[in-house]
Amino acid sequence: MVDQDSAVDIMYPDLYKGLGLKSEDLATYSSHLVSFEGRMVAPKGLIRLPVQAGMDVVEVDFIVVDVFSPYTAIMGRPWLHTLGAVSSTLHQKVKYPSGGQVLEIVGSQVAVRQCLVVAIQHRPEAETSATADNEL
Repeated sequence: MVDQDSAVDIMYPDLYKGLGLKSEDLATYSSHLVSFEGRMVAPKGLIRLPVQAGMDVVEVDFIVVDVFSPYTAIMGRPWLHTLGAVSSTLHQKVKYPSGGQVLEIVGSQVAVRQCLVVAIQHRPEAETSATADNEL
C-alpha cells in the first residue's frame, strides 16, 4: 500500500517473516506509532532494505511492527521522496522519473477491494494488548 500521508515506511509480520528476517537484524527504534485504529504501537525495530521499482533500487528504512494489517507493507513519504515519485490514489498509480523517462507502477483494484474487506472484517477488540509484546 502507498500512503502519502505516512511519515514512515512500515513492514508488517507477514513480510518480515516471509523474508526470513530475525530480531537480531533489527536496529533499535524507540518512537511509538499510532495505528489505523488510533492505538499506540511499539515498533519491534528498524531495518534498511533495498526496494526495487522497475529497474531502480532504493534503500528503504522500514519500521517493523507486530500488529494486524491486510497489507504486507506501507510505503510512505520517505520512499516516495527517495524515488522522486508522485502517487495518485484516484488512479491507483505511482509515477516516477527513471533514465529520462516517466515510469509508473499501477495498483490492482481487485487487491485493494480484498484488503478493504479484510480490514473491515477484522475485529481489533479480539486482539489483546499483549500483541505488541509478542515477538515476531
